[in-house]
Amino acid sequence: MSLAATYRLGTRLFWRDKAMLFGSVVTPVGLAVGMPVLMRHVTQDGVANATAIFHSTIAILLAITAFMNIVVALTSRRDQLVLKRLRSTRLTDGQILAGQIAGTATQTVGLILLCAVTVRFAADVPFPPDPLGFAAVVVAGSAVLSLLGAAYTAAVPRAELAAAYTMPVFLLAGVSAGAMGPIPLPSWLRPVLDLLPTTAVVDAVRTGDLLVPFLVLAGWAVAGLAAVRLWFRWEPRRS
Repeated sequence: MSLAATYRLGTRLFWRDKAMLFGSVVTPVGLAVGMPVLMRHVTQDGVANATAIFHSTIAILLAITAFMNIVVALTSRRDQLVLKRLRSTRLTDGQILAGQIAGTATQTVGLILLCAVTVRFAADVPFPPDPLGFAAVVVAGSAVLSLLGAAYTAAVPRAELAAAYTMPVFLLAGVSAGAMGPIPLPSWLRPVLDLLPTTAVVDAVRTGDLLVPFLVLAGWAVAGLAAVRLWFRWEPRRS
């Protein structure tokens, strides 16, 4: 019940923040749906190009809706002393963070599935041949990106800078997955980018191979848990 309470609290606070909704819901969904629809109607091999760009934009959805969302939310609640007050209740640290991570991951999964259905009818992008595998990797990717976002808050000095601090992650995720078009990259950089969690999810969706992407996500999950345990801050630095 305590975990469910923190889950509901985080979700309720998120949907009440209209500015946050525009940045972490309207914008990524617009990109994930609008770009495939555009490619479908303006390119010669429309369906193939729309499918490829939709798969790429999953990385953007993960980077914004999971990673950026939780970074902004947790840093804001940290600076407003909401996290400090929650720690004074019967909730454990694990329950507080797990509720926030679960809420953010659930919203991300829902938006990705919504976009997948929308582009199926708006741009003829086919459904994944393995729906269960697609759902599993999307759930895993959303949870890992939310966990990494929680860990990343340790690097953000103030809530006002949270969105700006996540921009490098957003750009890196988009470039590595090809969501920003064909960008020439050094040959040594491609294997490094393939180890990113966002790239792992996109590769799993494109190829249907789940083993390597799940191993990559598992490695990032371990790193995220360790980082949260070592460096997560519950109070502003000024305190």
